[in-house]
Amino acid sequence: MNLETTGSALNEDNSHFFYTRADQPATVETVDALVDQYAGTQVKVLLFSPNSMRTSYGSRVWDPIWRGYDPEGPDDQPLLESLDPDRRAGARRWIHTAWAFDRAGIDVYARWIERCRTHGIAPWLSMRMNDIHAVDDVRSFMHSEFWREHPEYRRVPYRFTGWADRAFDYGHEAVRDYHFRLIEELAERYDFDGLELDWMRFGFHFRPGHEAEGAELLTAFTDRTRRLLDHWESRRGHRIRLGARVPSRPATALGLGMDAVTWARKGLIDWLVVTPFWATAEPDMPVELWRELLRGTGVKLCAGLELLLRPCPEVKPQTNSLETVRGAAVSLLYRGADRIYLFNYMDAQTTLDEPDEYPRLLREIGEPAAMAKEPRRHVLTFSDTWAVGEPRAAALPAEVTKGGWQAFRLHIGPKPERGAAWVVLAFDPAGDVEGAAVAVRLNGELCGAAEPVELDKPRPEAPAWRYRIPLDALHAGYNVVELQAPSELTVTWAELTIA
Repeated sequence: MNLETTGSALNEDNSHFFYTRADQPATVETVDALVDQYAGTQVKVLLFSPNSMRTSYGSRVWDPIWRGYDPEGPDDQPLLESLDPDRRAGARRWIHTAWAFDRAGIDVYARWIERCRTHGIAPWLSMRMNDIHAVDDVRSFMHSEFWREHPEYRRVPYRFTGWADRAFDYGHEAVRDYHFRLIEELAERYDFDGLELDWMRFGFHFRPGHEAEGAELLTAFTDRTRRLLDHWESRRGHRIRLGARVPSRPATALGLGMDAVTWARKGLIDWLVVTPFWATAEPDMPVELWRELLRGTGVKLCAGLELLLRPCPEVKPQTNSLETVRGAAVSLLYRGADRIYLFNYMDAQTTLDEPDEYPRLLREIGEPAAMAKEPRRHVLTFSDTWAVGEPRAAALPAEVTKGGWQAFRLHIGPKPERGAAWVVLAFDPAGDVEGAAVAVRLNGELCGAAEPVELDKPRPEAPAWRYRIPLDALHAGYNVVELQAPSELTVTWAELTIA
Protein backbone atom coordinates (compact mmCIF):
# COMPACT_ATOMS: atom_id res chain seq x y z
CA MET A 1 0.00 0.00 0.00
CA ASN A 2 1.98 2.93 -1.32
CA LEU A 3 0.89 6.25 0.13
CA GLU A 4 4.31 7.91 -0.05
CA THR A 5 5.00 10.79 -2.42
CA THR A 6 6.18 9.09 -5.59
CA GLY A 7 6.06 11.67 -8.33
CA SER A 8 4.92 10.76 -11.83
CA ALA A 9 6.44 10.00 -15.21
CA LEU A 10 5.18 11.61 -18.42
CA ASN A 11 5.69 10.52 -22.02
CA GLU A 12 6.15 13.18 -24.71
CA ASP A 13 5.40 11.48 -28.02
CA ASN A 14 7.33 11.78 -31.27
CA SER A 15 5.10 14.29 -33.03
CA HIS A 16 3.18 16.44 -30.53
CA PHE A 17 5.88 19.08 -30.02
CA PHE A 18 6.44 19.54 -33.74
CA TYR A 19 2.74 19.76 -34.58
CA THR A 20 1.96 22.23 -31.83
CA ARG A 21 5.05 24.46 -32.15
CA ALA A 22 4.85 24.86 -35.92
CA ASP A 23 4.03 28.55 -35.54
CA GLN A 24 6.88 29.24 -33.11
CA PRO A 25 10.50 30.04 -34.00
CA ALA A 26 12.97 27.16 -34.29
CA THR A 27 15.04 28.30 -31.32
CA VAL A 28 16.44 26.75 -28.16
CA GLU A 29 13.97 28.88 -26.18
CA THR A 30 11.07 27.12 -27.89
CA VAL A 31 12.63 23.75 -27.09
CA ASP A 32 13.41 24.62 -23.47
CA ALA A 33 9.89 25.89 -22.77
CA LEU A 34 8.43 22.41 -23.23
CA VAL A 35 10.49 21.09 -20.30
CA ASP A 36 10.25 24.25 -18.19
CA GLN A 37 6.50 23.78 -17.62
CA TYR A 38 7.24 20.57 -15.69
CA ALA A 39 9.74 22.15 -13.29
CA GLY A 40 8.56 22.05 -9.69
CA THR A 41 5.67 19.68 -10.45
CA GLN A 42 5.11 16.02 -9.59
CA VAL A 43 6.68 15.03 -12.93
CA LYS A 44 9.99 13.51 -11.88
CA VAL A 45 10.73 11.59 -15.09
CA LEU A 46 10.20 12.88 -18.64
CA LEU A 47 10.34 10.35 -21.46
CA PHE A 48 10.84 11.66 -24.98
CA SER A 49 9.88 9.45 -27.90
CA PRO A 50 12.19 10.05 -30.87
CA ASN A 51 10.50 7.76 -33.38
CA SER A 52 7.57 6.01 -34.89
CA MET A 53 8.54 4.21 -38.12
CA ARG A 54 10.64 7.27 -38.85
CA THR A 55 12.63 9.46 -36.51
CA SER A 56 11.86 13.05 -35.58
CA TYR A 57 15.58 13.89 -35.59
CA GLY A 58 18.26 13.55 -38.26
CA SER A 59 19.00 9.86 -37.91
CA ARG A 60 21.79 8.23 -39.90
CA VAL A 61 20.38 4.68 -39.60
CA TRP A 62 16.59 5.19 -40.00
CA ASP A 63 14.60 7.50 -42.22
CA PRO A 64 13.95 10.91 -40.63
CA ILE A 65 10.37 12.10 -40.87
CA TRP A 66 11.35 14.63 -43.55
CA ARG A 67 12.90 12.12 -45.97
CA GLY A 68 11.44 12.94 -49.40
CA TYR A 69 10.10 16.31 -48.21
CA ASP A 70 10.36 19.45 -50.33
CA PRO A 71 10.07 22.46 -47.99
CA GLU A 72 9.34 24.70 -51.00
CA GLY A 73 6.85 22.30 -52.56
CA PRO A 74 3.05 22.25 -52.42
CA ASP A 75 0.91 20.32 -49.96
CA ASP A 76 0.18 17.67 -52.58
CA GLN A 77 3.86 16.85 -53.13
CA PRO A 78 4.67 13.12 -53.46
CA LEU A 79 5.41 12.61 -49.74
CA LEU A 80 1.93 13.82 -48.78
CA GLU A 81 -0.24 13.00 -51.78
CA SER A 82 -1.67 9.77 -50.29
CA LEU A 83 -3.32 11.77 -47.50
CA ASP A 84 -6.78 13.26 -47.76
CA PRO A 85 -6.36 16.90 -48.87
CA ASP A 86 -7.70 18.24 -45.56
CA ARG A 87 -4.98 16.37 -43.62
CA ARG A 88 -1.93 17.40 -45.63
CA ALA A 89 -1.34 20.77 -44.00
CA GLY A 90 -1.50 19.23 -40.53
CA ALA A 91 0.97 16.49 -41.37
CA ARG A 92 3.26 19.06 -42.87
CA ARG A 93 3.40 20.93 -39.56
CA TRP A 94 5.16 17.93 -37.99
CA ILE A 95 7.48 17.32 -40.92
CA HIS A 96 8.43 20.93 -41.57
CA THR A 97 8.98 21.84 -37.93
CA ALA A 98 11.23 18.85 -37.31
CA TRP A 99 13.12 19.67 -40.51
CA ALA A 100 13.45 23.34 -39.50
CA PHE A 101 14.98 22.52 -36.10
CA ASP A 102 17.42 20.15 -37.76
CA ARG A 103 18.41 22.78 -40.32
CA ALA A 104 18.87 25.29 -37.49
CA GLY A 105 21.39 22.92 -35.92
CA ILE A 106 19.21 22.22 -32.87
CA ASP A 107 18.90 18.63 -31.71
CA VAL A 108 15.71 18.92 -29.67
CA TYR A 109 16.25 15.62 -27.84
CA ALA A 110 19.76 16.52 -26.72
CA ARG A 111 18.49 19.91 -25.61
CA TRP A 112 15.56 18.38 -23.69
CA ILE A 113 17.90 16.00 -21.88
CA GLU A 114 20.13 18.88 -20.85
CA ARG A 115 17.18 21.03 -19.80
CA CYS A 116 15.66 18.26 -17.69
CA ARG A 117 18.82 17.99 -15.65
CA THR A 118 18.77 21.71 -14.85
CA HIS A 119 15.36 21.15 -13.24
CA GLY A 120 16.20 17.91 -11.45
CA ILE A 121 13.99 15.87 -13.77
CA ALA A 122 15.30 12.50 -14.98
CA PRO A 123 15.49 12.48 -18.81
CA TRP A 124 14.67 9.21 -20.61
CA LEU A 125 14.13 8.25 -24.22
CA SER A 126 11.22 5.98 -25.09
CA MET A 127 11.70 4.01 -28.31
CA ARG A 128 8.55 2.79 -30.03
CA MET A 129 9.41 -0.77 -30.96
CA ASN A 130 6.72 -1.43 -33.57
CA ASP A 131 4.70 1.69 -34.36
CA ILE A 132 2.12 1.02 -37.06
CA HIS A 133 0.06 4.18 -37.27
CA ALA A 134 -1.71 4.47 -40.63
CA VAL A 135 -0.52 1.16 -42.13
CA ASP A 136 -3.80 0.94 -44.01
CA ASP A 137 -2.16 3.55 -46.26
CA VAL A 138 1.05 1.90 -47.48
CA ARG A 139 2.20 5.20 -49.04
CA SER A 140 1.81 7.28 -45.87
CA PHE A 141 4.60 9.75 -45.08
CA MET A 142 4.97 8.07 -41.69
CA HIS A 143 6.31 4.77 -43.02
CA SER A 144 9.93 3.76 -43.40
CA GLU A 145 11.25 2.57 -46.72
CA PHE A 146 12.44 -0.58 -44.93
CA TRP A 147 8.85 -1.44 -44.01
CA ARG A 148 7.55 -0.62 -47.47
CA GLU A 149 10.26 -2.63 -49.20
CA HIS A 150 9.88 -5.75 -47.06
CA PRO A 151 6.27 -6.92 -46.86
CA GLU A 152 7.67 -10.38 -46.09
CA TYR A 153 8.72 -9.06 -42.66
CA ARG A 154 5.17 -8.21 -41.67
CA ARG A 155 3.52 -10.08 -38.86
CA VAL A 156 0.57 -11.47 -40.84
CA PRO A 157 1.52 -11.26 -44.53
CA TYR A 158 -1.46 -13.32 -45.71
CA ARG A 159 -4.24 -10.90 -44.70
CA PHE A 160 -5.13 -7.40 -43.57
CA THR A 161 -7.88 -7.24 -40.98
CA GLY A 162 -6.38 -4.48 -38.82
CA TRP A 163 -3.24 -2.47 -38.24
CA ALA A 164 -1.60 -5.16 -36.11
CA ASP A 165 -1.43 -7.49 -39.12
CA ARG A 166 1.11 -5.16 -40.74
CA ALA A 167 3.37 -4.80 -37.70
CA PHE A 168 6.94 -6.01 -38.01
CA ASP A 169 7.48 -9.66 -37.10
CA TYR A 170 10.35 -9.78 -34.62
CA GLY A 171 10.76 -13.45 -35.48
CA HIS A 172 12.96 -12.23 -38.35
CA GLU A 173 16.56 -11.54 -37.40
CA ALA A 174 16.67 -8.73 -39.94
CA VAL A 175 13.81 -6.97 -38.11
CA ARG A 176 15.54 -7.30 -34.74
CA ASP A 177 18.82 -6.02 -36.17
CA TYR A 178 17.09 -3.11 -37.89
CA HIS A 179 15.57 -1.95 -34.60
CA PHE A 180 18.75 -2.54 -32.65
CA ARG A 181 20.63 -0.22 -34.98
CA LEU A 182 18.41 2.62 -33.81
CA ILE A 183 19.07 1.70 -30.17
CA GLU A 184 22.79 1.82 -30.88
CA GLU A 185 22.45 5.25 -32.44
CA LEU A 186 20.33 6.60 -29.59
CA ALA A 187 22.83 5.34 -26.99
CA GLU A 188 25.76 6.89 -28.85
CA ARG A 189 24.05 10.17 -29.67
CA TYR A 190 22.22 10.95 -26.41
CA ASP A 191 23.29 11.00 -22.76
CA PHE A 192 20.01 9.90 -21.20
CA ASP A 193 19.29 8.54 -17.72
CA GLY A 194 17.21 5.70 -19.06
CA LEU A 195 15.95 4.03 -22.22
CA GLU A 196 12.46 2.59 -22.44
CA LEU A 197 11.58 -0.13 -24.93
CA ASP A 198 7.94 0.64 -25.66
CA TRP A 199 6.53 -2.73 -26.67
CA MET A 200 2.99 -1.31 -26.40
CA ARG A 201 3.36 0.64 -29.61
CA PHE A 202 1.60 -1.43 -30.85
CA GLY A 203 1.86 -4.61 -28.81
CA PHE A 204 1.82 -7.36 -31.46
CA HIS A 205 5.28 -8.51 -32.53
CA PHE A 206 5.02 -12.14 -33.72
CA ARG A 207 3.08 -14.33 -36.09
CA PRO A 208 -0.01 -15.80 -34.44
CA GLY A 209 1.01 -19.01 -32.70
CA HIS A 210 4.71 -18.09 -32.49
CA GLU A 211 4.60 -15.95 -29.35
CA ALA A 212 6.28 -18.53 -27.08
CA GLU A 213 9.42 -18.74 -29.21
CA GLY A 214 9.11 -15.00 -29.68
CA ALA A 215 9.33 -14.49 -25.93
CA GLU A 216 12.79 -16.04 -25.97
CA LEU A 217 13.80 -13.75 -28.82
CA LEU A 218 12.61 -10.63 -27.00
CA THR A 219 14.44 -11.71 -23.84
CA ALA A 220 17.63 -12.08 -25.87
CA PHE A 221 16.97 -8.69 -27.50
CA THR A 222 16.50 -7.10 -24.06
CA ASP A 223 19.71 -8.71 -22.85
CA ARG A 224 21.55 -7.35 -25.90
CA THR A 225 20.21 -3.88 -25.13
CA ARG A 226 21.22 -4.12 -21.49
CA ARG A 227 24.79 -5.07 -22.44
CA LEU A 228 24.96 -2.12 -24.84
CA LEU A 229 23.83 0.24 -22.07
CA ASP A 230 26.41 -1.30 -19.72
CA HIS A 231 29.07 -0.27 -22.24
CA TRP A 232 27.74 3.28 -22.38
CA GLU A 233 27.52 3.47 -18.60
CA SER A 234 31.30 3.09 -18.42
CA ARG A 235 31.67 5.80 -21.06
CA ARG A 236 29.15 8.21 -19.51
CA GLY A 237 30.13 7.65 -15.91
CA HIS A 238 26.58 7.18 -14.59
CA ARG A 239 23.89 4.53 -14.35
CA ILE A 240 21.73 4.10 -17.47
CA ARG A 241 18.47 2.38 -16.66
CA LEU A 242 16.44 0.19 -18.96
CA GLY A 243 12.66 0.05 -18.88
CA ALA A 244 9.83 -1.57 -20.80
CA ARG A 245 6.12 -0.99 -21.42
CA VAL A 246 3.94 -4.12 -21.55
CA PRO A 247 0.23 -5.04 -21.32
CA SER A 248 -1.62 -4.59 -18.05
CA ARG A 249 -1.98 -8.28 -17.17
CA PRO A 250 0.91 -10.76 -16.82
CA ALA A 251 -0.74 -13.60 -18.76
CA THR A 252 -1.54 -11.32 -21.69
CA ALA A 253 1.97 -9.87 -21.74
CA LEU A 254 3.48 -13.34 -21.82
CA GLY A 255 0.92 -14.50 -24.37
CA LEU A 256 2.12 -11.74 -26.70
CA GLY A 257 5.78 -12.68 -26.25
CA MET A 258 6.69 -10.10 -23.59
CA ASP A 259 8.17 -12.11 -20.72
CA ALA A 260 8.66 -9.13 -18.47
CA VAL A 261 9.00 -11.23 -15.32
CA THR A 262 12.00 -13.04 -16.79
CA TRP A 263 13.53 -9.73 -17.84
CA ALA A 264 13.20 -8.55 -14.26
CA ARG A 265 14.53 -11.74 -12.68
CA LYS A 266 17.54 -11.75 -14.99
CA GLY A 267 18.33 -8.19 -13.97
CA LEU A 268 17.83 -6.86 -17.50
CA ILE A 269 15.34 -4.09 -16.67
CA ASP A 270 15.13 -1.48 -13.92
CA TRP A 271 11.52 -0.48 -14.31
CA LEU A 272 8.39 -1.85 -15.83
CA VAL A 273 5.31 0.01 -17.02
CA VAL A 274 2.09 -2.02 -17.12
CA THR A 275 -0.56 -0.33 -19.17
CA PRO A 276 -3.54 -0.51 -21.49
CA PHE A 277 -2.90 0.24 -25.15
CA TRP A 278 -5.09 3.23 -26.01
CA ALA A 279 -8.85 2.63 -25.98
CA THR A 280 -9.38 3.43 -22.28
CA ALA A 281 -7.62 3.99 -19.00
CA GLU A 282 -7.65 0.81 -16.90
CA PRO A 283 -7.91 1.70 -13.21
CA ASP A 284 -8.25 -1.96 -12.16
CA MET A 285 -4.88 -3.34 -13.28
CA PRO A 286 -3.60 -6.27 -11.15
CA VAL A 287 -0.80 -4.33 -9.49
CA GLU A 288 -0.62 -6.72 -6.52
CA LEU A 289 0.02 -9.68 -8.82
CA TRP A 290 2.76 -7.83 -10.68
CA ARG A 291 4.38 -6.86 -7.37
CA GLU A 292 4.43 -10.49 -6.26
CA LEU A 293 5.94 -11.62 -9.56
CA LEU A 294 8.60 -8.90 -9.33
CA ARG A 295 9.39 -9.56 -5.66
CA GLY A 296 13.13 -9.46 -4.96
CA THR A 297 14.08 -8.03 -8.35
CA GLY A 298 14.29 -4.36 -7.34
CA VAL A 299 12.38 -3.39 -10.48
CA LYS A 300 10.23 -0.28 -10.11
CA LEU A 301 6.62 -0.87 -11.12
CA CYS A 302 4.87 1.96 -12.94
CA ALA A 303 1.12 2.03 -13.60
CA GLY A 304 0.33 3.46 -17.01
CA LEU A 305 -2.64 5.79 -17.44
CA GLU A 306 -4.03 6.46 -20.89
CA LEU A 307 -5.86 9.68 -21.71
CA LEU A 308 -9.11 8.12 -22.87
CA LEU A 309 -11.86 6.49 -20.84
CA ARG A 310 -14.86 4.37 -21.73
CA PRO A 311 -16.80 1.65 -19.92
CA CYS A 312 -16.86 -0.87 -22.76
CA PRO A 313 -15.54 -1.25 -26.31
CA GLU A 314 -18.87 -0.47 -27.96
CA VAL A 315 -19.11 3.21 -26.97
CA LYS A 316 -17.14 6.23 -28.10
CA PRO A 317 -14.15 7.13 -25.93
CA GLN A 318 -14.06 10.31 -23.89
CA THR A 319 -11.17 12.17 -22.31
CA ASN A 320 -10.40 11.59 -18.67
CA SER A 321 -10.97 14.47 -16.27
CA LEU A 322 -8.78 15.43 -13.36
CA GLU A 323 -11.24 13.66 -11.03
CA THR A 324 -11.13 10.36 -12.94
CA VAL A 325 -7.35 10.53 -13.20
CA ARG A 326 -7.17 11.12 -9.45
CA GLY A 327 -9.39 8.13 -8.82
CA ALA A 328 -7.32 5.79 -10.97
CA ALA A 329 -3.98 7.12 -9.73
CA VAL A 330 -4.72 6.98 -6.01
CA SER A 331 -6.08 3.45 -6.36
CA LEU A 332 -3.12 2.14 -8.37
CA LEU A 333 -0.60 3.68 -5.97
CA TYR A 334 -2.48 2.28 -2.99
CA ARG A 335 -2.25 -1.18 -4.55
CA GLY A 336 1.53 -0.93 -4.73
CA ALA A 337 2.56 0.85 -7.92
CA ASP A 338 5.77 2.81 -7.43
CA ARG A 339 4.83 5.54 -9.87
CA ILE A 340 2.04 6.72 -12.16
CA TYR A 341 3.05 6.94 -15.81
CA LEU A 342 1.06 9.38 -17.94
CA PHE A 343 0.72 8.55 -21.64
CA ASN A 344 -0.90 10.98 -24.10
CA TYR A 345 -1.19 13.60 -21.34
CA MET A 346 0.67 16.34 -23.18
CA ASP A 347 0.15 20.08 -23.03
CA ALA A 348 -2.03 20.38 -26.15
CA GLN A 349 -3.67 18.31 -28.85
CA THR A 350 -3.90 15.18 -26.67
CA THR A 351 -4.64 16.47 -23.20
CA LEU A 352 -7.44 17.09 -20.72
CA ASP A 353 -10.50 18.87 -22.08
CA GLU A 354 -10.29 21.67 -19.49
CA PRO A 355 -7.04 23.65 -20.02
CA ASP A 356 -6.80 24.78 -16.40
CA GLU A 357 -6.88 21.16 -15.22
CA TYR A 358 -3.54 20.33 -16.87
CA PRO A 359 -1.33 22.37 -14.50
CA ARG A 360 -3.28 20.94 -11.55
CA LEU A 361 -2.74 17.43 -12.87
CA LEU A 362 1.02 18.06 -13.05
CA ARG A 363 1.06 19.30 -9.46
CA GLU A 364 -1.12 16.51 -8.01
CA ILE A 365 -0.58 13.21 -9.80
CA GLY A 366 2.11 11.41 -7.85
CA GLU A 367 1.12 12.84 -4.44
CA PRO A 368 -1.29 10.21 -3.09
CA ALA A 369 -2.12 11.87 0.22
CA ALA A 370 -3.12 15.08 -1.57
CA MET A 371 -5.13 13.26 -4.24
CA ALA A 372 -7.05 11.28 -1.62
CA LYS A 373 -8.33 14.53 -0.09
CA GLU A 374 -9.76 15.82 -3.37
CA PRO A 375 -12.91 14.74 -5.24
CA ARG A 376 -12.26 11.57 -7.20
CA ARG A 377 -14.18 9.25 -9.46
CA HIS A 378 -13.63 5.51 -9.78
CA VAL A 379 -15.12 4.40 -13.10
CA LEU A 380 -15.57 0.81 -14.20
CA THR A 381 -13.71 0.20 -17.49
CA PHE A 382 -12.14 -2.81 -19.22
CA SER A 383 -8.86 -4.23 -20.52
CA ASP A 384 -8.22 -3.27 -24.14
CA THR A 385 -5.29 -5.59 -24.96
CA TRP A 386 -5.53 -9.36 -25.31
CA ALA A 387 -3.24 -12.04 -26.62
CA VAL A 388 -4.29 -13.75 -29.85
CA GLY A 389 -7.15 -16.12 -29.05
CA GLU A 390 -7.32 -15.11 -25.38
CA PRO A 391 -10.94 -14.81 -24.11
CA ARG A 392 -11.92 -11.17 -23.76
CA ALA A 393 -13.85 -9.80 -20.82
CA ALA A 394 -15.76 -6.60 -20.07
CA ALA A 395 -18.14 -6.07 -17.16
CA LEU A 396 -20.33 -3.69 -19.14
CA PRO A 397 -22.86 -3.59 -20.63
CA ALA A 398 -24.47 -5.91 -18.07
CA GLU A 399 -27.91 -7.47 -18.34
CA VAL A 400 -30.19 -7.67 -15.30
CA THR A 401 -33.22 -9.95 -15.39
CA LYS A 402 -36.60 -9.05 -13.91
CA GLY A 403 -36.23 -9.24 -10.15
CA GLY A 404 -32.63 -10.38 -10.62
CA TRP A 405 -29.36 -9.11 -9.26
CA GLN A 406 -26.14 -7.83 -10.81
CA ALA A 407 -22.84 -7.00 -9.13
CA PHE A 408 -19.75 -4.93 -9.95
CA ARG A 409 -16.42 -4.57 -8.19
CA LEU A 410 -14.55 -1.25 -8.02
CA HIS A 411 -11.28 -0.41 -6.28
CA ILE A 412 -11.03 2.99 -4.58
CA GLY A 413 -7.66 2.85 -2.84
CA PRO A 414 -7.81 4.40 0.65
CA LYS A 415 -11.14 4.74 2.39
CA PRO A 416 -12.15 8.38 2.88
CA GLU A 417 -12.31 9.48 6.50
CA ARG A 418 -15.03 12.04 5.87
CA GLY A 419 -17.14 13.53 3.11
CA ALA A 420 -19.75 11.86 0.94
CA ALA A 421 -19.79 8.99 -1.54
CA TRP A 422 -22.23 7.69 -4.13
CA VAL A 423 -22.77 4.78 -6.43
CA VAL A 424 -23.44 6.23 -9.90
CA LEU A 425 -25.20 4.11 -12.52
CA ALA A 426 -26.70 4.55 -15.97
CA PHE A 427 -29.04 2.25 -17.82
CA ASP A 428 -29.89 1.65 -21.44
CA PRO A 429 -32.90 3.92 -22.08
CA ALA A 430 -34.49 1.16 -24.16
CA GLY A 431 -35.18 -0.68 -20.92
CA ASP A 432 -37.50 2.15 -19.85
CA VAL A 433 -36.51 1.73 -16.18
CA GLU A 434 -36.17 4.75 -13.91
CA GLY A 435 -33.24 4.73 -11.52
CA ALA A 436 -35.67 5.25 -8.63
CA ALA A 437 -37.00 1.74 -9.16
CA VAL A 438 -33.57 0.13 -8.73
CA ALA A 439 -32.35 -0.94 -5.29
CA VAL A 440 -28.59 -0.54 -4.79
CA ARG A 441 -26.32 -1.93 -2.07
CA LEU A 442 -22.66 -1.39 -1.39
CA ASN A 443 -20.86 -4.22 0.40
CA GLY A 444 -24.29 -5.47 1.45
CA GLU A 445 -25.49 -2.14 2.92
CA LEU A 446 -28.52 -0.49 1.36
CA CYS A 447 -27.71 2.83 -0.32
CA GLY A 448 -29.94 5.91 -0.40
CA ALA A 449 -32.77 6.58 -2.79
CA ALA A 450 -31.93 7.36 -6.41
CA GLU A 451 -31.24 10.95 -7.42
CA PRO A 452 -30.78 12.08 -11.02
CA VAL A 453 -27.30 13.56 -11.46
CA GLU A 454 -25.66 15.62 -14.20
CA LEU A 455 -22.10 14.38 -14.46
CA ASP A 456 -19.23 16.35 -15.90
CA LYS A 457 -17.32 14.60 -18.65
CA PRO A 458 -16.57 11.79 -18.90
CA ARG A 459 -20.15 10.66 -18.53
CA PRO A 460 -22.58 8.07 -19.87
CA GLU A 461 -24.73 8.75 -22.89
CA ALA A 462 -27.88 7.84 -20.94
CA PRO A 463 -29.18 9.74 -17.87
CA ALA A 464 -27.23 8.94 -14.72
CA TRP A 465 -28.52 8.19 -11.24
CA ARG A 466 -26.66 8.34 -7.96
CA TYR A 467 -27.27 6.50 -4.69
CA ARG A 468 -25.79 7.85 -1.47
CA ILE A 469 -23.46 5.40 0.27
CA PRO A 470 -23.35 5.11 4.05
CA LEU A 471 -19.73 6.14 4.57
CA ASP A 472 -19.10 3.33 7.05
CA ALA A 473 -20.05 0.84 4.33
CA LEU A 474 -17.06 1.78 2.18
CA HIS A 475 -13.99 -0.42 2.31
CA ALA A 476 -10.42 0.48 1.46
CA GLY A 477 -9.55 -1.35 -1.75
CA TYR A 478 -12.34 -3.25 -3.47
CA ASN A 479 -16.02 -2.48 -2.98
CA VAL A 480 -18.91 -4.53 -4.34
CA VAL A 481 -21.94 -2.78 -5.84
CA GLU A 482 -25.09 -4.90 -6.04
CA LEU A 483 -28.34 -3.87 -7.65
CA GLN A 484 -31.78 -5.38 -8.09
CA ALA A 485 -34.18 -4.36 -10.82
CA PRO A 486 -37.98 -4.66 -11.01
CA SER A 487 -37.78 -5.52 -14.70
CA GLU A 488 -35.18 -6.29 -17.31
CA LEU A 489 -32.56 -3.62 -17.84
CA THR A 490 -29.02 -3.12 -19.09
CA VAL A 491 -26.39 -1.32 -17.01
CA THR A 492 -24.13 0.80 -19.21
CA TRP A 493 -22.13 2.79 -16.64
CA ALA A 494 -20.95 2.20 -13.08
CA GLU A 495 -18.71 4.27 -10.83
CA LEU A 496 -18.04 5.23 -7.24
CA THR A 497 -17.80 8.96 -6.64
CA ILE A 498 -16.07 10.33 -3.54
CA ALA A 499 -16.33 13.98 -2.61
